[in-house]
Amino acid sequence: MKIYKDIIELVGNTPLVRLNTLPKQHGIKATILAKMESLNPGYSVKDRIGISMIEHAEKEGTLKPGGTIIEATSGNTGIGLALAAATKGYKCIFVLTDKVSMEKTRYLKALGADVVVCPNAAKAGTPDHYVETAKRIHKETPNSFYPDQYSHPANPAAHYRTTGPELWEDLEGKITHFVSGIGTGGTISGTGRYLKEKNPAIRIIGADPYGSIFKPFKETGHVPEATPYLVEGIGQCAPTVNADMKVIDEIINVTDRDSFELARELGKVEGIFCGGSTGTNLFAALQVAKGLDEDAIVVFIVCDTGEHYLTKFHSDEWMKEKLLLEPQKITAGLIAETKNSGSPQSLVFAESTETVREAMAKMNENSVTQIPVLEDGQSVGSLTEGNVLAKLLENRDLLDASVNDAMSPGFPVVDIDAGFEEIKAHLRSNPAVLLEEFKRIRSIITRSDLLDLS
Repeated sequence: MKIYKDIIELVGNTPLVRLNTLPKQHGIKATILAKMESLNPGYSVKDRIGISMIEHAEKEGTLKPGGTIIEATSGNTGIGLALAAATKGYKCIFVLTDKVSMEKTRYLKALGADVVVCPNAAKAGTPDHYVETAKRIHKETPNSFYPDQYSHPANPAAHYRTTGPELWEDLEGKITHFVSGIGTGGTISGTGRYLKEKNPAIRIIGADPYGSIFKPFKETGHVPEATPYLVEGIGQCAPTVNADMKVIDEIINVTDRDSFELARELGKVEGIFCGGSTGTNLFAALQVAKGLDEDAIVVFIVCDTGEHYLTKFHSDEWMKEKLLLEPQKITAGLIAETKNSGSPQSLVFAESTETVREAMAKMNENSVTQIPVLEDGQSVGSLTEGNVLAKLLENRDLLDASVNDAMSPGFPVVDIDAGFEEIKAHLRSNPAVLLEEFKRIRSIITRSDLLDLS
């Protein structure tokens, strides 16, 4: 019988998967392969270094029975450490920034870890920075171990020992390009060093978010001031010991928009559900592959699973909030769900049998200046504050008349899947548009709802 002794034995030996549709869409002849690190038991490439750093510390005696593992992490290294710690009986405390997804934070807690959250805006070296906070907690906690993935030699060693050999053996030495993000530097440095030793002609490509320091640091030797970006787990505000610039041949900068769009596209057209840093790697891989012939083999790392980011870039609402969703991908339903004036379930409307006084009271109570008039879920007219007030100036008795006597023609009605441009065209000559789903009016979009999208 084939039975694994514990979950840690499942780490590594992840498969390579060929991309089919995306290369064709980009006119690419080269073979592009995804190294499926999201199929590790903790769903990320960081599972490899979690067990590696723990076993190294056990051998050195820096991690003793009953000890506490304390680490600064963007989530995935913490998960890798927590998996190993759970099998070995260690406690864990992880320090994250408030940029880290809710899913990863909850995952860490589900594995029994304590989580401390620091502001992402805190600068490196300041007391509130997540790395400095982790160091302080380590000093204050007896019998604790602080791995420091940014400088621990077992981080790149794990990839030199496993990831590099796996690629070389699976591809029978035919790999021509390796693409990875640069966070701690362990994946790209350890894997790249092994591959370069096997064949110095293999190109090692770093994928780095705009705002990170790695590209200018490699090209000029100077460290610029980092600027904020949204992709998690890669990039840095300062050089790291484990990021060996001599191993890396080239670094390609990638925007948040491109990272998230390609990560989402990878799931839709190739069935690979992944995180944002994988989109960063994929963008760089596609850029590199464009100039290559059919003999080239480009491998990029699928860093982790998209399940860690369901409330972030895999959410249209989150993408819209961050102004990263392209206008052509914005639908009427998405606008209605995320607009400031409410959700589709809070549609304020009048019935034709109500009095004008009752309808005006609804408008005042809900702070709206126009409402549709509906009968059996269908639009039969509209009331706008300006039109009603103008009629009341002529006839005060209209307040107690039925809405039928005061209403104007109904607002345009569009399907809930209607696009941004169609909605905008209607709103040029109308104060509002109604959304219809399965022949029932569900929501309303006004001009002000589009202001943050135009």
